[in-house]
Parts: sequence; structure tokens; C-alpha cells
Amino acid sequence: MNVPSNLKYTKEHEWVLVEGNVATVGITDYAQGELGEIVFVEVETVGETLAAGEVFGTVEAVKTVSDLFLPLDGEIIEFNESLVDSPELVNDSPYGDGWMIKVQISNPEQVNSLLSADEYTALVG
Repeated sequence: MNVPSNLKYTKEHEWVLVEGNVATVGITDYAQGELGEIVFVEVETVGETLAAGEVFGTVEAVKTVSDLFLPLDGEIIEFNESLVDSPELVNDSPYGDGWMIKVQISNPEQVNSLLSADEYTALVG
């Protein structure tokens, strides 16, 4: 299982890359492995401001549909349009080409409440 040390994580298996006041968000290698083959990613919240913990979209795998939870308060400013035609990028490159959204962070202090790579690794065992 790949858990890059430069990222932050949530208990809901999302990863967060913070660059200034913008966070890039996707699902972890563990999450994509548990879901199996991903066939559809839906995000209809671009342009909306949501609170941490709110659902920003869904990811559909062959066997299940899972909600995606926003890790930080903020405005969703971009969706990875590549996932419309190639949702398998989430399986193939969860920390790279399979990213899902970019968020303009409203409350930067929330970053401190996210899990480190070591904490996330301990969570998933």
C-alpha cells in the first residue's frame, strides 16, 4: 500500500495535498483497492462552498457507490475533467492523474487536524 509522506489524510480515506490556500483532494491507494475497478466519478459541486465532512461527490465502482467527503472547509474550484472519460485513472494513479478536486481552503487551521502518513498507515493497518 502506497502512503506518500508529503500528503495529509482523512479517516474517510481521502488524501490532501496543500499548496498555499489550495488543496488537491483524491482517494487513497487503500480506498481505490477496497473499491475495486472504478467506473464513474461524479462531482457536481464545483463553484460551491462546503464545510468539512460534507459530501462533494461520489465514486462508483463495479460493486458499489461511495460518497466522497470534503476534508476541509472551502470552495470547490476545479474537478479533474480527465476522470469523465477515464475514471480508471483513480485506480491506476490515485495520487497523480487520479486526483479528483481542488479546493480553495477557507480555514487553513483545519489542515492541522488531518492525519499524517504514519497516522493513516496505523489507521488502515
